Amino acid sequence: MDLLLDVNIIVDICAPREEFEKSARDAITLCLKTGGRLWIYTGSVQTLEYTLFHELKRIYDQSDQYPSNQQIKYRSRELLKEFCRDKNWLAALAGEGPVFETDDPEDEQLILALERFPERSARLLTRDGMLLSKYPDKTSSPDSYLEQDFTRTKLNFIDLQKQQDDIRPVLEQHVHTVVHHGKYIMGPEVGKLESRLAEYVGVKHCIGCASGTDALLMALMAKGVGPGDAIFTTPFTFIATAEVIALLGATPVFVDIDPQTFNLDPEKLAQSAKSMAQDAEGGGLVPRGIVTVDLFGLPCDYERINGIAQEHGLFVIEDAAQGLGGEYHGRKACALGEIGCASFFPAKPLGCYGDGGAVFTDDDGLAEIMGSIRVHGKGTHKYDNARIGLNARLDTLQAAILLAKLDIFPEEIELRQKVAQRYTEGLSPNAMLSAPCVSDGYKSAWAQYSVLAESEEMKTVFQGRLKENGIPTAVYYPKP
Repeated sequence: MDLLLDVNIIVDICAPREEFEKSARDAITLCLKTGGRLWIYTGSVQTLEYTLFHELKRIYDQSDQYPSNQQIKYRSRELLKEFCRDKNWLAALAGEGPVFETDDPEDEQLILALERFPERSARLLTRDGMLLSKYPDKTSSPDSYLEQDFTRTKLNFIDLQKQQDDIRPVLEQHVHTVVHHGKYIMGPEVGKLESRLAEYVGVKHCIGCASGTDALLMALMAKGVGPGDAIFTTPFTFIATAEVIALLGATPVFVDIDPQTFNLDPEKLAQSAKSMAQDAEGGGLVPRGIVTVDLFGLPCDYERINGIAQEHGLFVIEDAAQGLGGEYHGRKACALGEIGCASFFPAKPLGCYGDGGAVFTDDDGLAEIMGSIRVHGKGTHKYDNARIGLNARLDTLQAAILLAKLDIFPEEIELRQKVAQRYTEGLSPNAMLSAPCVSDGYKSAWAQYSVLAESEEMKTVFQGRLKENGIPTAVYYPKP
């Protein structure tokens, strides 16, 4: 449970008020210990400073110290700055402003702010008797909070909450900027994001789009894929990889995976490409390209795959929906094929708060075509439709969110390496679970840390043990 801290609680600790300080501190400690967050309402800043100033002045007046008002004001600000340093700020929103018809507008603002949290997930920690009696389901005193029975803290499979707390000021500023300039379609944030992503990946062009699925579809459309074409890909992936091939009337040709990496097996690809080329000579499907998948964030063996593609005259599209942030021999994911495709689905290593995606390429011609496809095949102006296209634009709001996340993305990728290394070291002596295989020269983005059990029964046992300890798991993928 999160706690929104009332002014009196903060002053109890900062002054301190000996009668109330311990229970207030204990409540805050319990909140953090059980996975909760602590919030301070930005609309209370002036009242906080005023109240603490007068409490300190009262304490000094009763002592033999006689600091000036300016010195007391400075001291109150220093105390508040230190207290607030590791807390979360809850922004005051426009809808919480018109409360002057209430008995206490500031108290009413706090109650309205609580409504932004999911039901019963947050309370106002206060000693205000009127608030406690008027809103018993939304408030707690320190003593009553300490009497609650909290169950074991459970981990989230993807913890977006902690990341959001870390970047909240920048995130909120970006969103407010978009709301104020009102350029919701292809606004300036989209171009800025594309430029920064292209630089990060190390390619000339990045074109933002509406989803990772649209990124794949745009890439195949740009290559002119259609009925009669065969596209080699992996069967161990999300449906979108093969779905877009079928949507264009082409045929997905599944090539089995390497049992160590779960990525497309280059040896089997070579065999399949040779066989398909022979079939095409007899009037069968025409091999056109390869769609690789950087599964769980680990790049495929692109040196071998690109060599096979070159030998058979095939293009390579890199499905890096899970892979952005990974590397292959010093080159970033999304730059390892002719076109790279990324997804910004919320659970991805770099995720927005909805759907989003991007395509990457060094080819000027392909970049121009894909930029046209994402806006209904746009030519020189809005009503000049040069080709059949899609409505596949990246929302400006999502671009603004991604810009805030991109600031910390390189650091997050490195932190994922440390966590994965810790898992791998812990699993190494355990013969019943196989850790992921990452060869020299490869770097995974660790979209998931996926282990392999020696049997279905053992998988069930381990999942049960983890669940008992509040650790979530998922099967990737339950069905090819």
